[in-house]
Amino acid sequence: MSILSEQEIQRRQSLQELRNLGINPYPAEAFEINANALDITSNYERDKTSYKNISLAGRIMTRRIMGNASFVELQDATGRIQAYIRRDDVCPGEDKTLYNTVFKKLLDIGDYIGVNGFVFTTQTGEISIHVTEFKVLSKSLKPLPIVKRDDDGNVYDGFTDPEMRYRMRYVDLTVNPEFKEIFKTRSKVISTMRNYFDSQGWMEVETPILQAIHGGAAARPFNTYHNTLDMPLFLRIANELYLKRLIVAGFDGVYEFGKMFRNEGMDRTHNPEFTSMEIYVAYKDYIWMMGMVEECLEKVTTAIHGTTTIKVGNDEIDFAGPYEKLSMYDSIKKYTGIDVSQMNEQQLIDTCKSLNIEVDASMGKGKLVDAIFGEKVEHNLIQPTFITDYPIEMTPLAKKHRTTEGLVERFELFVQGKEIANAYSELNDAIDQKERFEDQLTLAARGDDEAMAMDDDFIRALEYGMPPTAGLGIGIDRLVMLMTNQSSIQEVLFFPQMRPEKKAKVTTDEDFVAAGVPEAWVQVIRKMGINTIEDLKAANPNKVFNDLGGMRKKLKLDLTMPQKEEVMEWFK
Repeated sequence: MSILSEQEIQRRQSLQELRNLGINPYPAEAFEINANALDITSNYERDKTSYKNISLAGRIMTRRIMGNASFVELQDATGRIQAYIRRDDVCPGEDKTLYNTVFKKLLDIGDYIGVNGFVFTTQTGEISIHVTEFKVLSKSLKPLPIVKRDDDGNVYDGFTDPEMRYRMRYVDLTVNPEFKEIFKTRSKVISTMRNYFDSQGWMEVETPILQAIHGGAAARPFNTYHNTLDMPLFLRIANELYLKRLIVAGFDGVYEFGKMFRNEGMDRTHNPEFTSMEIYVAYKDYIWMMGMVEECLEKVTTAIHGTTTIKVGNDEIDFAGPYEKLSMYDSIKKYTGIDVSQMNEQQLIDTCKSLNIEVDASMGKGKLVDAIFGEKVEHNLIQPTFITDYPIEMTPLAKKHRTTEGLVERFELFVQGKEIANAYSELNDAIDQKERFEDQLTLAARGDDEAMAMDDDFIRALEYGMPPTAGLGIGIDRLVMLMTNQSSIQEVLFFPQMRPEKKAKVTTDEDFVAAGVPEAWVQVIRKMGINTIEDLKAANPNKVFNDLGGMRKKLKLDLTMPQKEEVMEWFK
């Protein structure tokens, strides 16, 4: 049982009164619009003749009722605009119910209405809509948080708690519409990349999310089960192996924007559900792919910011190529002074311990090198930097290096200490690939729950022949973080993963009576905002006693006022 606030009760009463008047608060028919707030405020002054008969819909955000005329501020998807509503304009006949009762008494901030009228400029110079007709489109039952702004536009009493904002994004983007720009930029990042890939003749495709074998990355999967097929399945951790099957099938270039799922930790740069773009181009290698990435990111930053240099935190990041290139081993040597290139597993363990890096028995050479790199190198990579030529143990799906034994042809792009892209010269030797998978099985047996599984069908596909191929994955969420200057991944996701919402314990009227509150006074203290025993115990006893007297007078209650000593007993 949920306890409704006084405002929620009043809104439900208004809802019923609208219905009693024959007004459907949630009409089924479409409301045709021909203008929006941004269009009007941007273009009215230079083209006044085009706004003589406009139709606009939006949410009521503020109201100023002044007798027979009122101002409301309407918010649509493009912004806010003021509307002027005069009683005799919307009620030209004798019946003034639509204004006097519906508009003034039964509508609230948060309700959606549609208006018809014409645009004019008020005496204070504000572009507004003079309303000749209005229609109720949706009655809101919960009050919006009231975000206040001073004369300089500074916000106070805002809806700012991150957990509430992420959990109730529908409220966040209503009362904090400036955050919509983040998601408009996100959309533009994706559309710019898509247009660039399409212009090169590469094809957008879709691959399975439910997979029988989790492959394509070193990560822990989410497990599920298909009842009809009577088999376990996994939410994909990557789409790499399916996209490479399409290269085997004869496509020269394929790409996919898709959701990936990894059953791992959450922090400011990790969400268990994230968006990745992966692309595979035949007859190319990882060196070619570096140039393509530079060109692509130059186009993205220019499309969004008009320049390749952007501000991210305290840093000026320049996405114009060429980017610095460092091998994995050289980067570790640069930032630690230690050459790990010839170390065996035990020497790497000893090096990690000397650097105060935690290790465990499941970690092979690849993970040990990666741990050193993550702790000592990553945070230094502020400007776009390609880290290249990884140890073979770290990358089971990349081709062996053309000149250096023990390495693979791989790069990762780092910006401001975060990995943004990962690319390989793809391994197309079926025998070598099978051996690499077998090595992964050995790591899994040691307890590495991120090791890859054997994928016999993928091996079979390679046995039919895959041309030389370059592959790339870009983390869209992290790229958008950079493009919008956000330090938390939750800010660039509409609905980030959250812990279960803590439900407030519901206190019944009987609970209050058991605590000593007379039954006749229970609803009174609820109107005072005390809805749980915890609320009561946390309140100031003297204030509660004084407020009871005030509520008795305000509500004109024919109740005997309890003695102060009685009220004090409620708090024991």
